[in-house]
Amino acid sequence: MADNIVLRFDRVSFEYGHKKPILEEVSFSVRTGSKVTLMGQNGAGKSSLFKLITGEMNPDQGRVSIDRGATVAIGRQTIPRDHLDFTVEEFFAEAFPEKRWDLPARIKDTLEIVNLVAPLDRKIREFSGGQQARLLLGFALIQNPDILLLDEPTNNLDAAGIAHLTQFLIDYDKTCIVISHDADFLNSFTHGVLYLDVFTHKIEQYTGDYYDVVEEIKSRIEKAERENVRLERTIQEKKDQANVFANKGGKLRAVAKRMRTLAEDLEENKMDVRREDKTLPDFEIPCADKVGPIVTIKTASVLKEGIAETKPVNLTLKRNTHLFVSGPNGIGKSTFLEALARGDAERVEITPGVKIGYYRQDFSSLDFDATVFDTLLSAMKEKNKELVYKLAAKFLIPAELIQNKVESLSEGQKGLLMFAKLYAEEPELLILDEPTNHINFRHLPVIAAALDAYRGTMIFVSHVPDFVAQIRIDEVLDLESL
Repeated sequence: MADNIVLRFDRVSFEYGHKKPILEEVSFSVRTGSKVTLMGQNGAGKSSLFKLITGEMNPDQGRVSIDRGATVAIGRQTIPRDHLDFTVEEFFAEAFPEKRWDLPARIKDTLEIVNLVAPLDRKIREFSGGQQARLLLGFALIQNPDILLLDEPTNNLDAAGIAHLTQFLIDYDKTCIVISHDADFLNSFTHGVLYLDVFTHKIEQYTGDYYDVVEEIKSRIEKAERENVRLERTIQEKKDQANVFANKGGKLRAVAKRMRTLAEDLEENKMDVRREDKTLPDFEIPCADKVGPIVTIKTASVLKEGIAETKPVNLTLKRNTHLFVSGPNGIGKSTFLEALARGDAERVEITPGVKIGYYRQDFSSLDFDATVFDTLLSAMKEKNKELVYKLAAKFLIPAELIQNKVESLSEGQKGLLMFAKLYAEEPELLILDEPTNHINFRHLPVIAAALDAYRGTMIFVSHVPDFVAQIRIDEVLDLESL
């Protein structure tokens, strides 16, 4: 059974929109029961590849084949905005083409698997980001698919949630393909990697654990670069010889011609070295100097066993102070940050005139119908078209996307757009809710360094310990201990 091919791409080509190639004559196969990582730069098209597997999109050329009778389900990155007012039961009903009499029982069993207590009549928007991540996973699992596709399943999950999901996937006996930027999570259960190259639009297939594959990719690149250096020297020698013979004239001109032809042939033999994923350049978020207290947190609403309680905090933060807010999924961290960002008088007192920069975990502080250009222009002090393009490039948003709507960006690109916007806004109070979500792990040390160096007042939430460890923390507010 384990040797059967459950999924095959045969010379598949696909363009997203007009002249945005994602795949060019891609072929690969996945065996039944295998657990595979799908890697690639933000915007490479990983989520589009998943849509080709589910049949939501169709290839322009080639064929996507799934084993006869095999079913596919996907755990998406985010809950669609038009589903946020669904109840839990209505949300799970969307997983099936027709009404199921046993749906409540199946939901109950599925919620136990994802370790979530969720009344069937509760609306989706009332759940925290971490709880919504569990619901997204449950939506896929309730379908009992033969091929499980998971798109950034650890986003918003606390340590307990990630440990629970990891063990589930280790024990899972069906096929799983997962997109994630959490290296340790991937290494704990995957058997190989599909690497989608954003430049060549090809898929490279590797076997082995995640770290082995990363080393193999690095080794291949270094070997190709060494071979190209050797060829370059030989090519230059042939060109130099050709010039010498050509200058001597006579019959030696024919020798010179042969030398040039040989140099051209060698040029074609040079290996196409993959350009590695670009990493964000170093940046700092500027802010104006402010003297005295910036914000006083008076109270926090904490959710324990489904009951909200108001707890006293009485914490004053000055300029150049970093506050880390901790607590398990569902305790109310995002609700707390939201109350601070809107200046809820019961919860917080913010010094008048302080500019607030707010990074929401679901990017809902962005206008999805606005263009990338207008989003950045509105955040900039100097309204200059050329500076907009420079700012976008600094945060790895390509020029061809700048006139597109924010909605069209990948989740990772939306995250980079949020940082570009904060950079332009120069806030004195920075509020960050899970700023690592969807971001390529290559960029995380750069973002951590920027936040570590931030000289304003910062309040942030993150469930990624390695990321948090790189940031100076002056105060900790543990909502669970209030």
